[in-house]
Amino acid sequence: MGTLTDKANLEVMKTVARCMQALHENSKPVGFNFGANVGRAAGAGIDKHIHFHLVPRWNGDTNFMPVVAETKMISEDIRKTWKSLKKEFKKITNSK
Repeated sequence: MGTLTDKANLEVMKTVARCMQALHENSKPVGFNFGANVGRAAGAGIDKHIHFHLVPRWNGDTNFMPVVAETKMISEDIRKTWKSLKKEFKKITNSK
């Protein structure tokens, strides 16, 4: 399993910060879960693999549906979410 360079680590964290900003403006979460899957066993069998998860969270979102009913709740069409987030990313990029 390889490790990320300092430059790559910095870029990941900057990207996560931009994603959190866009998600916060778009969805108004009160917190986030952020984690990484590192290595072959954690990356669907891909050697030297790393990927990240960023999940917006709200007070009281207990995630009971996936646990109890094996169902994932999606409150809006993913295309609508993408269009809205894309606008937020453009605002972030243009504000630099």
